Amino acid sequence: MHNRQTRQGQKYLWLLPEENNRAVLEFAKTFSLSPAICQTLVSRGLDTKELIDAFLFTNYETNVAHTSLMKDADKAIDRILEAIERKEKILIFGDYDVDGITSSAMMMLCLPPLGALVNFFLPNRVKDGYGLSVKAVQRAAQNGYKVIITVDNGITAFEPALEAKKLGIDLIITDHHRPHDHLPEAFAVIDPNQLDCAYPFKYLAGVGVTFKLLSLLYEKKGMQLPVKVYELLLLGTVADVVPLQGENRYWVRYGLNSVNKYESLSLRTLKTNGKFEKPKLTSTDIGFFIAPQINALGRLEDARQGVQFLIDSNEKEVSQIGTILLELNQARKGIEKSIFADIDRQIQSGAIDVSKENIILAASNNWPAGVIGLVASRFVGQYGKPTILFHLTKDGYAKGSCRSIPEFNMFDALAANVHLLEKFGGHSQAAGLSLKVENLAELKANLEHLIATTLTELDLKQKIRLDAKISLEDLNKKFLTDLEYLEPFGHQNHKPYFYIENVTLVQKPQLLKEAHVKCQIFADGVIKPVMFFNRPDLFEKFTNQNDEPFALVAQVVENHWNGRVNVELQGLDIAGLK
Repeated sequence: MHNRQTRQGQKYLWLLPEENNRAVLEFAKTFSLSPAICQTLVSRGLDTKELIDAFLFTNYETNVAHTSLMKDADKAIDRILEAIERKEKILIFGDYDVDGITSSAMMMLCLPPLGALVNFFLPNRVKDGYGLSVKAVQRAAQNGYKVIITVDNGITAFEPALEAKKLGIDLIITDHHRPHDHLPEAFAVIDPNQLDCAYPFKYLAGVGVTFKLLSLLYEKKGMQLPVKVYELLLLGTVADVVPLQGENRYWVRYGLNSVNKYESLSLRTLKTNGKFEKPKLTSTDIGFFIAPQINALGRLEDARQGVQFLIDSNEKEVSQIGTILLELNQARKGIEKSIFADIDRQIQSGAIDVSKENIILAASNNWPAGVIGLVASRFVGQYGKPTILFHLTKDGYAKGSCRSIPEFNMFDALAANVHLLEKFGGHSQAAGLSLKVENLAELKANLEHLIATTLTELDLKQKIRLDAKISLEDLNKKFLTDLEYLEPFGHQNHKPYFYIENVTLVQKPQLLKEAHVKCQIFADGVIKPVMFFNRPDLFEKFTNQNDEPFALVAQVVENHWNGRVNVELQGLDIAGLK
């Protein structure tokens, strides 16, 4: 990265693409793709015909490994089959986010047709907290359950696992979060992130691990999985922001292909709620319009309804829950806005000093625990600093959500401070934790010290890695079609950032809703509209620019309006302003 040419934009340091014209033109000819799309592939390390071929044309054989490679998977399947045969009761224990809800729904969709006596439980975020608890295990035992299967949680359920053992319940853990230095004493632990798990792909969402287990179960029974399974896998994988590479890329593509042909009752309801008008659903649409509605249930009310909604075939009930989801999601947006404004005020007043502090940490007893993770993500985006936000409980605990930058591994940082924490879990860039309020100051100081001693000034700068240089005349229907080959877009396969030089403004910019800036730019005889979301800071700068040229970083989007499709630009940053 340090060898790349850079340019300082208004907000980001731009890491310019290393142009490789000969290779790019060769690939453009071979694959019949626009040079800028081929430059994007090369910029992302796909610099041989074989690598490009494997990326553009995913297939089952090379992308999907057999579930039997997963540690304990066969053992778990044998136990589930035994439970079905003996008519033993099975309890699915899920989580309240989209990944946990889709995982639970998948189990409830696939196990009953095999004759399983199965029920499910999703904890309430406020009353029960995250993950399997000793109390939940005791309740399961009282109700005669012989097997508990966790989905999207359980890798840190140490005490509940011991309780299950004591009460004669076989606990099967399926999870995708990073294990701590030891594992719960469960009957079977299926998590590809275990050091001794031979499964080659380590980045499945919780629903991905659930899917692998159920596909092995159905394979052993000689049966086909229900089509709806691929929709649930798609929703959970995209919503959980796991890398859309390798096996995830294959299944998300497969799922999109499936839902764009066959639309379930629940998906149609969510699309109607989101006023979705495009002919085809993409991973970006799921991330922005579909998943947040399902998430709203777990964030604010009873997530059990989410499972019912996803697998129910009763149109009236699905429609009723769909209405609740729409209202909850609107309420969630309002709560998110007010928390964001609270913290923003602390930053503007200097109570949180972003010029000196390298981590944003804030806490309140007024912020619902279910929304703070979303707000933390926004602050990481705004300031490029790891952010931890806490909900303070009545009994002196702080329950937090953190989001981090790629350069700072939050899981490792929390593991180094485990003596201050009650519990924690997650991944390198997103984690959850709880601790006593009196330990907050020490945790903050330790994390600040860790960042100061391990990260460089460049690490802490907000950066955009640009994929390719384009000109406005490149932007036609063919370009949009070629861009689709790079989909599905998401974590670690983001929509390309294009670099456009020497553009000028055609007319005065517009400020919309006091947050977004819309302008028309001109270059090479072409005029294009550009929209900058949440960049009100650019309005005044554009107003003073007149007809001086500047450079732009943008993503290319298609705008569907009244049956017409237009190629437009979504601006991210600019350089060379007065």
